[in-house]
Amino acid sequence: MDILIYGTTEMSYLVASRLHQQHNITILHEPGELNEKFSNLDVRIVEGSGGDLAVLEKIETKKTDLFIACSALDEANIVACWTIKKIVDTETICFIGKGSLYKNFSSPTHNRYHVRYDIDTIIWPEKLLTQDIFRIISVPEALDVEYLAGGKAKLFEYRIKEGSIMVDKSIMDCKFPKDVLIPGITRNGKLFIPTGSTTILLDDKVFFIGVDTALDTLAADFFKHDKKVKSVSIIGGGSVGFMLAEKLERTNKKVKIIEQSPERCEFLANSLKKTLVLQGNGTDLELLESESIAAADACICTTDNDEKNLLCSLLIKQLGSKRIVTRVGNIQNYQLFEHVGIDVVVSPKASALTEVLNRVQVRDVDVLALIEGGKGEVLRLTLPDKFKEVQIKDLKLSANAIIGVIIRGHQVLIPNGMTYLQPKDLLKIFTMKEDSDKIKEFFFR
Repeated sequence: MDILIYGTTEMSYLVASRLHQQHNITILHEPGELNEKFSNLDVRIVEGSGGDLAVLEKIETKKTDLFIACSALDEANIVACWTIKKIVDTETICFIGKGSLYKNFSSPTHNRYHVRYDIDTIIWPEKLLTQDIFRIISVPEALDVEYLAGGKAKLFEYRIKEGSIMVDKSIMDCKFPKDVLIPGITRNGKLFIPTGSTTILLDDKVFFIGVDTALDTLAADFFKHDKKVKSVSIIGGGSVGFMLAEKLERTNKKVKIIEQSPERCEFLANSLKKTLVLQGNGTDLELLESESIAAADACICTTDNDEKNLLCSLLIKQLGSKRIVTRVGNIQNYQLFEHVGIDVVVSPKASALTEVLNRVQVRDVDVLALIEGGKGEVLRLTLPDKFKEVQIKDLKLSANAIIGVIIRGHQVLIPNGMTYLQPKDLLKIFTMKEDSDKIKEFFFR
């Protein structure tokens, strides 16, 4: 596929670095904006504006299969998507950072009229991040939650704590509920796909795939919870903090927000019906103590400053917080945050990258989720009509992978080795990033 990426932001680099080995990538950048790290990628680099017809014509845009606009300026991204449509009716993805623009493009009024110049996909990373955080805090103690098969199956990630009955036991000896699989384990920062003989160790992060009832049984038998999340403290009243508070209010959670800007506090107080809005600095230890911020069932740090989020998280942890979810802007800081003891680390860029990858996959294949900052992937693929029926135990996969879910008609199956795969089955497959292409090729050879 020929892909044209406009902009040299960290987001454009993440997209290019994930796609350049399988696709023909061209990077279009404004004069003086090119980052040296792009030179390490096998990509074509062109200087010019995404809104300049002459530049787009010069780089043979008519061959472009996908145009991704992710420069630092929203308006430039929008204009670039409109401009390229004048040359070729290609698929366009537009990144924006302003909620007002997102609402405009996603409103029913905007969708009432369709013309050739419409932008095909608008991605607002903060919206996606809010959805991810809400899913995670909805499940007590889960580090990550992904909905599969329309929510009929789920992927949970838990950390194995001291006193767990799983510690130092092999997977086959744990006697997990029927319809639950362990597709992956992260140990000392390394993600791997286990076997039945793999021993679960203290501090492992373990992924579980299963249907609702089975995961409920798993939580009751193996992860004892004192109570569900009823109260949440949020540091940062920006877009993510505001949208998250709105969602939490609708589920009758008790919410407090700390926001430094008086003007933003006034907006929050006028827009949120039940949330307690506190004007102050999230790194103010006296404020955190006096308002019992750490006493909430979950504390979420959502500012757009990594250093502030880290400091707030460490202060709240010191005050005894039960559960901390922290936003990270620079994905390179992901492991650092985990290393110092932050419970859950989330990234708007990782959420957005999953959306982009879904638009670029081969036919009948999507990336449902990126695991552990992109080290693993959950693929969704439909078996072709010519696929020969076979038991999973007889599959000779070309790389490590676990088939976690099979959707067959209205049935949702959590398979085992004896389960047969049939043509037109919809599979959810857990695999490593480096093995993803091999798995796709195996099923569509």
